[in-house]
Amino acid sequence: MPVFHTKTIESILEPVAQQVSKLVILHEEAEDGNAMPDLSRPVQAVKLAVDNLIKVGYETIHNSEDQILKQEMPPALNRVEEASVFLIQASDMLRTDPYSAAARKKLIDGSRGILQGTSALLLAFDESEVRKIIRICKNVLEYLAITEVVESLEDLVTFVKNLSPVLTRMAKEVDTRERELTHQVHREWLQRAIEQVKQLTPALISGIKIFVTTKSQGGPGLEEAQSNRDYVTQKMSNEIHEIIRVLQLTTYDEEEWDADDITVMKKAQNVIDGKMKQAQDWLVDTQAVVGGAGEHALRQILEDSLCIANRCVNPEDGENITKTVSNIESMINALCELRQQGKGNTPQALSLSRGIVQMLRELQDKCQKAVTASERSGLKKPAHTVGGKLEQAQRWLANSAMDDKGLGQQAARMMISDALKVAEGLQGPKRAEILQLCNEVENLTDQLNDLARKGMTNSPQARAVAAALSQKLNQLKSKMQDALVTQVADDFMDISTPLKMMSDAAMTPFGTPRREENFEEKARNFSNHASKLAATGRSLAKSGGCNDRRTVEGIQTCAQQVDDLIPHMVKAARIVLMNPANQASVEHFDLLKGQWTENMEKLRGLIDEAIDTAAFIRANEEGILQDTDRTEQAVMNLDAPGIVNNTSSIARRAHRILQVAKSEADNSEDPQFVERVNDTINDLRNTIAPMVQNAKILAQNPRDPQAVGGWRGANQQLINAVGRVRQAVGDRANHQYPPHGSDFPAPPDFSHLNISEPSSRSSRSLTSPKPSLSSPKPVDDFQKLVDEAESAVRSAMSGLWSAPRHGSPRAEQMPHRQLGSVPPPVPPPPAPESYNPSAYRDHGENAPPRPPLPRDTAPPRPPPPETDDEFEMTFPAPQANQPIMMAAHALHMDVKQWSSRDNEIIAAAKKMALLMARLSQLVRGEGGTKKDLIDCAKAIAEQSEEVTRIAKGLAMDCTDKRMRTNLLQVCERIPTIGTQLKILSTVKATMLGAQEPIACPDGSEIVCGSEEDMEATEMLVGNAQNLMQSVRETVQCAEAASIKIRVDSGYSIRWTRKRPWYT
Repeated sequence: MPVFHTKTIESILEPVAQQVSKLVILHEEAEDGNAMPDLSRPVQAVKLAVDNLIKVGYETIHNSEDQILKQEMPPALNRVEEASVFLIQASDMLRTDPYSAAARKKLIDGSRGILQGTSALLLAFDESEVRKIIRICKNVLEYLAITEVVESLEDLVTFVKNLSPVLTRMAKEVDTRERELTHQVHREWLQRAIEQVKQLTPALISGIKIFVTTKSQGGPGLEEAQSNRDYVTQKMSNEIHEIIRVLQLTTYDEEEWDADDITVMKKAQNVIDGKMKQAQDWLVDTQAVVGGAGEHALRQILEDSLCIANRCVNPEDGENITKTVSNIESMINALCELRQQGKGNTPQALSLSRGIVQMLRELQDKCQKAVTASERSGLKKPAHTVGGKLEQAQRWLANSAMDDKGLGQQAARMMISDALKVAEGLQGPKRAEILQLCNEVENLTDQLNDLARKGMTNSPQARAVAAALSQKLNQLKSKMQDALVTQVADDFMDISTPLKMMSDAAMTPFGTPRREENFEEKARNFSNHASKLAATGRSLAKSGGCNDRRTVEGIQTCAQQVDDLIPHMVKAARIVLMNPANQASVEHFDLLKGQWTENMEKLRGLIDEAIDTAAFIRANEEGILQDTDRTEQAVMNLDAPGIVNNTSSIARRAHRILQVAKSEADNSEDPQFVERVNDTINDLRNTIAPMVQNAKILAQNPRDPQAVGGWRGANQQLINAVGRVRQAVGDRANHQYPPHGSDFPAPPDFSHLNISEPSSRSSRSLTSPKPSLSSPKPVDDFQKLVDEAESAVRSAMSGLWSAPRHGSPRAEQMPHRQLGSVPPPVPPPPAPESYNPSAYRDHGENAPPRPPLPRDTAPPRPPPPETDDEFEMTFPAPQANQPIMMAAHALHMDVKQWSSRDNEIIAAAKKMALLMARLSQLVRGEGGTKKDLIDCAKAIAEQSEEVTRIAKGLAMDCTDKRMRTNLLQVCERIPTIGTQLKILSTVKATMLGAQEPIACPDGSEIVCGSEEDMEATEMLVGNAQNLMQSVRETVQCAEAASIKIRVDSGYSIRWTRKRPWYT
């Protein structure tokens, strides 16, 4: 089947698919009774091109040493050649008989063979090129495997001399391949992995050097040096294995995350396959060193196997893998013990080695089967961010009757779990609020689950519970975000001091009292502090408000790198403590410090991007006020250390505010905003030094009233400056909204709807349980007046239809109807005998007119509100076995909330949703022709280009650099996916009618009979899902970027919500 993971393949297949689509359309027109035109000339041109392709293909086979290429390319060449012959035969037959059915069949078979054969040919050649790069990567892995035998500086020089050229070549080939890929995420993965390899290379050489020098000098710290060397070696090996894995990928799911179970399992399986040979070599070698690279590879296999076991869809697979790992681990421990005793050649040790090798093969097979089973299950898991979980839960609550396999409920319960973890780091009212919300959410979820079990998912009670649960989930998300912003403000106030203190302790000269105890204390403080920072980062990525995949995954990656470096930082510092005269140990520690600091600063920068700047400044402002109170208390207690600590905290918080505000100014291209923020930054910067100076004076003499007054004045100036920075940064959104935008009016308040005089004190709400008029039958009379006034209310509300009648079971839950919904049926006219003129007795001249007399037919219905979204009434409801329709419906639900008037990108996205829904029907054989399928795919591709054009224009006018970059990155992949959709639709069109339909579980049929056709359909489904997801993300990014547009840009897109929050 066609694959499009490289630009070269796509550029070759697109024109071929265009020509094939023309032949498919000609074929279909002939089936309607039309004569086929003379195709001899275009077929002859195809024949010449095929002959040239075959010639080049065989030359490539002849010159290549790749045995797999020599095996896979000839069948593809034969298929292309056979397809060319079919076209020539069809052309000859059609010249004789333009209506020949046999000729038409040969024509369609030849067209399909040309396209699929060319695709197979290109794929075989591309895979051969990938194998060349993989061989280079494996050469690097072979060099890394011999690091443990480098035991002298001469060996190190030789090692570096041999490693450098192959490492350079690998980096060059991977960079070239990365630029050739069409999938943006694959490019990002390769970039990240190769950058890690480049960054780790100096640390590898330094780690080997410190091990060699420590061993040659015979000093302490050899174990720590070996551990650091092995860590860097292992880290580089893992990154190269990741490069090998990504190089072999040809498809991608736009909704895939690094943390997805399937992705994690595939990575673990790839590491297992890569480490297997090294582990087996260690087992076979009876003289292998215990604790060496071979044993590390073996234990890494067991660790990754457990990673797969923990994520298996089938619990039995996980249990089998876990049991096998446990048995292998016991045997490895026994073998290591024998080898340490010098009994590696005994029959017992040899038997253990053979047994472990056999069980490793079984473990590898079990892991592979578990990964395959999990991938085929298609089971969806809750999202990786609290925003994604909330979306899944809201989708469930909006239609709790639909079977989502428990995904929505699971997402809601995982939000509770995430919130409880956030609450663990809180105290006081914030902790109590989150715990209370967790209890309420859990109770409501249990209630809704009980109602579902009773079959009452559509009952008023269930709808009320769902509405309440939806509200509580939103509140819980908001509380979690606020708590995490405060936690980030506290934890990331200072990231370098613990490292500096540990470094100073490691450099302490021999003979200093409590030298080692002091170092251990400082090392423990550093470890705890660094671990807390990494944990806060992971918590923010998981439970914060950021939904951008790149930012979230970047935070998780940096946090993991920081965590991994912590023990090795401590070991490197301990080596310096033990060998202060060893310059290699000092250089190695400095190198690791630089890497750790770089990762930590990157982590802090990503976290600053992920949180709201104004909220972060506000949290620091509150922290400054709290530190001020503590300083005042320390002054009262004459506590000089307390004064120093708290005022230092104030200064650090002020510096953090300067950092984020400066970053915000640098990120903006709005000159007025930049000038305003920079002015407040300068004001704040000028207040920090005076506050610190006065704090020093105060700490020296807390009893001095003049010192106290001086510090209070300087501190108040700092607090005022912080407030101005917050206002300057926080006011940006208010100044950046386009002038045309307007908020929705407040929800209609029927309490101001007067039945008699406009100023009457007796006016009441339509849903009021008590009437305000004095009447023998107040409820009946009131209902008559409501019926009389309803048409006037409709006109006044401009399309907002009235609430349910008084007495309706949903009247209290749904006071107003949704904007743009179908109007309710006109109420019947009041009966003559029920009219009571006495109801107006005391209301003067402004009483409403007498109701009209009853008539045989109901009065004409008022015209429906004008709408630009006709498709909302006709969009088909998706079924569980309609993946393309479900993807289109997801886009439809996202864009239906916006009016497409004066909004080109929403209009284009709505058209794409409709077209994709139509494509779903065509692919399933639900009406339509081959030409319809091809034309529909072309129309979708055209709309893809339109969405991209509008998004790029919006990005160019956006003053926020990060938003602009994000929008461009999201929208740039849409045209590529649209082009791929055209090609895949052409392939599918060549198969329509050629296969017998297969039955679906719901009794419907999908036209895909052969394995080849099923594969084509599967690829088409994946492509359609990716396209819809990309458009959804583009619309979301465009809406966010639209509030930060240049004033003079001529921006004309209006973002008008059709559904206010109260509907």
